[in-house]
Amino acid sequence: MSSQPLLLVISQVYVPDPASVGQHIADVAETMVRRGYRVRVLTSRRGYDNPSEIFPARETRSGVDVVRLPFSSFGKRSLLHRVAGQVLFLLQAIVHGVCAPRLCKILVSTSPPMASIAAMVISIIRRVPISYWVMDLNPDQVVALRRVGANNIAVQALRWLNRRIFARASEVIVLDRFMAERIRTQYDVAGRMEIVPPWPHDEHVELAAAGNPFRAKYNPDGRFVVMYSGNHSLASPVTTVLEAARRLRDDARFRFMFIGGGHGKIEVDEAIATGEGTNLISLPYQPLEQLCFSLSAADVHLVTLGSEMVGIIHPCKVYGALAVGRPVIYVGPAPSHVSDLMERYAVGWQVQQGDVDGLVEQLRCVARLSTAERAELGQRAKQVIAGSFGKATLCDTFCDLIDPQCAADSCRSVATSEGFAA
Repeated sequence: MSSQPLLLVISQVYVPDPASVGQHIADVAETMVRRGYRVRVLTSRRGYDNPSEIFPARETRSGVDVVRLPFSSFGKRSLLHRVAGQVLFLLQAIVHGVCAPRLCKILVSTSPPMASIAAMVISIIRRVPISYWVMDLNPDQVVALRRVGANNIAVQALRWLNRRIFARASEVIVLDRFMAERIRTQYDVAGRMEIVPPWPHDEHVELAAAGNPFRAKYNPDGRFVVMYSGNHSLASPVTTVLEAARRLRDDARFRFMFIGGGHGKIEVDEAIATGEGTNLISLPYQPLEQLCFSLSAADVHLVTLGSEMVGIIHPCKVYGALAVGRPVIYVGPAPSHVSDLMERYAVGWQVQQGDVDGLVEQLRCVARLSTAERAELGQRAKQVIAGSFGKATLCDTFCDLIDPQCAADSCRSVATSEGFAA
């Protein structure tokens, strides 16, 4: 039996599943392996967005022991399917965690939202600390989407659970200052709370000099490509974007690409099916190794956020866009984390949700920019990632926070120095 301490990671999603949360979990897990830990990830055997996809029951990926639990994901067809998958996932995770040898710490995220139950049960029985990675905030999200009322019994149960995990976690890591403030106003955080923004997968987004076969395939006539890439969440609506695309369908300069999955993608696919979106292309999530080509196929990227979602979710797709040197049009409320980036670094433009006229005009203005002006914007975007939001910097910062062998005063916080302090 190995003498190395074990970090147990609980996440319903893990690579090679294309969901972004699993890719970030993998970055942390692999970094902790390099620091001398055994890392075991408890995850689902089926794909998160596509439950028909089945992964190996157990494998070692880059030194990480990946244990995929059966009957733990039934897709997102309904709330019942999601809850059933989560309950079975948590029961299996508890058994594995309680029996894990030389366990020293638990890392759990908000995917799935109830994963903290398993972490707390294991923590109590094994007397080990928890690091809690808050990637989105529920029940705030479902209440803001008006899917349930604020006094719903399930909402109250989730708030009770949040109080328990925030009181027990030794570290709470959040994604931006708005999320930190929202948590502070609702809960007492017993441990320390730190802000570490999510990072782009920059080792996968550097485009080879040979060219871009993705753009050649899907944009052979060289139109101006407006891209939305990532999870099409109802919390990040694309209705304003689709209406702008409809108004521009007779303008031969533009092509709109929607890449990814999620409930919000239905609206895109319906527009294409009815013939309204003649300038639209809908594509599934792209493999991680193809991100360099798909993201770089855009001339401008779109990042959206629902009007009531500030501090609840964090549109991490903005970092991939900047990493490939593309400007961003942000469709959403201000102030927010993305509006902070737009204003501080001048790497894009802002439009409010519902302002279709404003978005159409902004797209026309961006399309009129000269090649030199676009190149300058792109270079500035890359510098933002290299200077403040690169994977190497932020992932190391994150791992310093959760590493039991790191002294508290040695933990770095680039996010704080860059003005996104907790």
